[in-house]
Amino acid sequence: MESFMFLATNNLHKKILAISLLAYGLSDASIASDAEKQVAYDRPVVLTLESWRSEDAKIWNNEILPVFEALHPGIDVVFSPTKPTEYNAALNARLDGNTAGDLISCRPFDNSLELFHRGHLLDITQIDGMKHFSDVAKSAWSTDDGDATFCIPVASVLHGFFYNKNIFSKLDIDKPSTEAEFFDVLKKLDKASGLTPLAIGTKDQWEAATVGLNLVGPQYWEGENGRLGLINGSKAFTDPQFVEAFSVLERWRPYLSRGYQAQSYSDSQSLFLLERAAIYPGGSWEISGFQSEAEFPIGVFRAPVKSEGESCYISDHTDIGIAINSRTAHRNEAMLFAEWLTTQSFANLLTNKLPGFFALSDHPVTVDNPLAQEFLGLRTDCMSTIRLASQILSRGQPSLGNALWTLSAEVLNGTKSPLEAALDSQNIIEGKRK
Repeated sequence: MESFMFLATNNLHKKILAISLLAYGLSDASIASDAEKQVAYDRPVVLTLESWRSEDAKIWNNEILPVFEALHPGIDVVFSPTKPTEYNAALNARLDGNTAGDLISCRPFDNSLELFHRGHLLDITQIDGMKHFSDVAKSAWSTDDGDATFCIPVASVLHGFFYNKNIFSKLDIDKPSTEAEFFDVLKKLDKASGLTPLAIGTKDQWEAATVGLNLVGPQYWEGENGRLGLINGSKAFTDPQFVEAFSVLERWRPYLSRGYQAQSYSDSQSLFLLERAAIYPGGSWEISGFQSEAEFPIGVFRAPVKSEGESCYISDHTDIGIAINSRTAHRNEAMLFAEWLTTQSFANLLTNKLPGFFALSDHPVTVDNPLAQEFLGLRTDCMSTIRLASQILSRGQPSLGNALWTLSAEVLNGTKSPLEAALDSQNIIEGKRK
């Protein structure tokens, strides 16, 4: 009876979701075929998906994962998030204690590479759907020699400046495209009574580097040219272009809110959503949250170039992958899920259910969300790069990535000069090369 009730429930679930499945290019025949493969299950196999994206839990559990479950009656997937700042440590502890989920959300490059080298993640190079990902997409979750890939590339995110269209219109302000225009806009906004030009604080530190330095910096160190130069040693943080990037960040200070040193990430979001700040440096991952709460139209503009006519660069960051825990008790079911992540149906679901997260596969996807389309337009106009310290440079201790959080916050706080921050950063790199 238990087995019958389970199959009957899943058949009903399958029918309820049929329209959604057809919308993503899946036929009734494919549903039936997959259902037939799963009739041997006496009770559901439950896969747990580890993640740091707690704000996305409702969408994953209610809108994305049920599509997979309808294709595979007998497999339930539960999205299980951990607080972002605690995810790495908590995941490591669970993996070491053999209590981690079957599926692991992967941060890019070195953190996940270490998990693979420690034997925690399966090599998924031979999954057939990996042919839908470019070498660039796979590089964030592959060994240095490219011989093994251990996470399905899921999504990238783009960086930019959100702005309040009503405020810009009221003050007759156009989107800036150069450094000079950007600071002219900040000056004009600063003169508006009761308005903070830039919503960013330094309490949590990470924003100062992630949506501060990594947003504007690529215009000065020339994107991948500068990043790869730091890796191969042909460039140094003390070179003028890196010092200048810190200097531009320093120039933000007069345009931040009073007491910004005690302002958290969520405080900055609130300032912007309450229309007490006109510009919010951030990323496409915040589209859903902002659109659900904002009572005003939101636009986005790219990081300004130093001078008119120069090439622009955008932080187009490979952000999320998904791996299989090597110690899962449900390897076959986890493999089915991993293969599904490589399909066009998943690419469509992800891109449109979580606007601002852009699928990394080569499947053609129509982006429905206008603000997400605006972000994608930045990618068309500018050359892509990734966050400065994500690959190789943060290996070992101290982590350059974590150090840049602190150093960027100190530059914004005025407790460290741009040159001092650059010197400290270079010393970390050189210390690990000895």
